[in-house]
Amino acid sequence: MITLTAENFDEQVLRAGEPILVDFWAEWCPPCRMVVPVLEQIEAEHGLAIGKLNTDEHPELMARYGVMSLPTLLLFENGEPVRQVVGAKPKRLLAGELGLA
Repeated sequence: MITLTAENFDEQVLRAGEPILVDFWAEWCPPCRMVVPVLEQIEAEHGLAIGKLNTDEHPELMARYGVMSLPTLLLFENGEPVRQVVGAKPKRLLAGELGLA
């Protein structure tokens, strides 16, 4: 998983040559911690790049993409968000909502 910041977001996400799933999370968010093992499994099984963005450290990116709840997962393709999942979900449901199932 890639640690995303305001400084590297454009390069790592918007100019990425492959799809990337961005996990908007915060330290104080228990469901954010619950989703980490599921994201690790999806990354390993589907080869999907995953970036983690701490919203407490980078609230401007949270605002830019209209993130209102945590965790929020945004799948970016060609620099644009194409799918959004809000909340922690089991792997099967999350993969299905991301179009990976």
